[in-house]
Amino acid sequence: MTLLSQNQAPIMEALTRYKSMRVVPFDVPGHKRGRGNLELAAFLGEQCLSMDVNSMKPLDNLCHPVSVIREAEELAAQAFEAKHAFFMVNGTTSAVQAMIMTACTAGDKIIMPRNVHRSAINALIISGAVPVYVNPGLHSELGILLGMSLGDVEQAILENPDAKAILINNPTYYGICSNLKALTDLAHQHNMLVLVDEAHGTHFYFGDDLPASAMSVGADMASVSMHKSGGSLTQSSFLLINNEVSEGYTRQIINLTQTTSGSYLLLSSLDISRKNLALNGKEIFRKVADMAQYTRDEINKIGGYYAYSKELLNGDTIFDFDVTKLSVDTRDVGLAGIEIYDILRDEYDIQIEFGDIGNILAYISVGDRQLDLERLVAALAEIKRRYAKDKNSVFDHEYINPQVALTPQKAFYAPKTNVPLSESAGHISSEFVMCYPPGIPILAPGERITEEILDYIAYCKEKGCFLTGTEDSDILTINVVKEHEQ
Repeated sequence: MTLLSQNQAPIMEALTRYKSMRVVPFDVPGHKRGRGNLELAAFLGEQCLSMDVNSMKPLDNLCHPVSVIREAEELAAQAFEAKHAFFMVNGTTSAVQAMIMTACTAGDKIIMPRNVHRSAINALIISGAVPVYVNPGLHSELGILLGMSLGDVEQAILENPDAKAILINNPTYYGICSNLKALTDLAHQHNMLVLVDEAHGTHFYFGDDLPASAMSVGADMASVSMHKSGGSLTQSSFLLINNEVSEGYTRQIINLTQTTSGSYLLLSSLDISRKNLALNGKEIFRKVADMAQYTRDEINKIGGYYAYSKELLNGDTIFDFDVTKLSVDTRDVGLAGIEIYDILRDEYDIQIEFGDIGNILAYISVGDRQLDLERLVAALAEIKRRYAKDKNSVFDHEYINPQVALTPQKAFYAPKTNVPLSESAGHISSEFVMCYPPGIPILAPGERITEEILDYIAYCKEKGCFLTGTEDSDILTINVVKEHEQ
């Protein structure tokens, strides 16, 4: 076996060798290195299109890697201290789904927080696994959902000793971390697999003084969005496995849904970004943390806004905080987060990650400049001066405990009828309603619709949240389970 070094990027190196060979392409893709689509080549560049190639012997095959992709997987596993790492080109969505489908089959229970990304509930629809929801904590002043309480999870395990796995969000969109080590140890004591959605935690593996990563505490599987804080191209991610999780079976599960035409642009971006983080990650994320802290301090000087950090820690539902996250509560300015999101984009040409009812999130990375940070702070100060209102005008949203009437799969595939959303209270939803981003469902298939939920949806609409999930693109009607099927 060849001794591999983190200085290597096997996929990139193989692509470079292949390009130098000047092979005549009688295979797909049909643009033939850009010559067959000159407008695309002019837009994306000849170098980019020359690397957009198909699987072949010198470049390996993502579905069954034996050479350069295999080597790149081994290097990624070493970098993340995992048993194995899979290259994912269908986004972290496919990694989350592969985790759940590896751990659970139809009818198996899985314990998870209700504030999961839609990809997790989609996996339940596909697989037929049954959710056991643990309601997350709620920070009453900030209006943000927190991690899972260790006591709540223990209660869920005792009530469902036959559950196969537990899924943990770590960190949340806002940077909140659960007690990952204690939750992992607790689940393992009851012979349950631990699956961690680390979509926003790539940097935990490479930075100093950051929260614990899934692999470092002995979790069994983790989905990692390299394209978020890791620097790779959008839609590229890693799925990590550990302990006794079968590499072969996990790959079979991945191959059920992942494309057989893996993009070498995405694969090489994962390979190059892993190399960069393995060699330079500590320095990179120290700079990111410093930039986030500087911006937090400056925003908090404005007044009205609250850019929060580790002062929130409570030893349980906020066990740790990701200091690279710039999460800001906006309610004391009298504006919903989504309103500030829109103003920043429309009037200041500043695009932040998302705004919800009470908060905004600005994603900070090593690609940001000091001038950009100062521009954001100045814009927020001016928005407060121009637009501030009575803070009581902002909806004081409490977490709505879901009333689960049917499993997601049964509700999604059940005979259904379409009703006006305004008249749907009392029915069981057969589809999602969610704000995107972050993609956490307000309503999921199998949950009973209540007036409280409808009021919240109406408020989100009024404030300009981008609502998705229903067949009706205007979110005026909703599919519900026919009454005789309930």
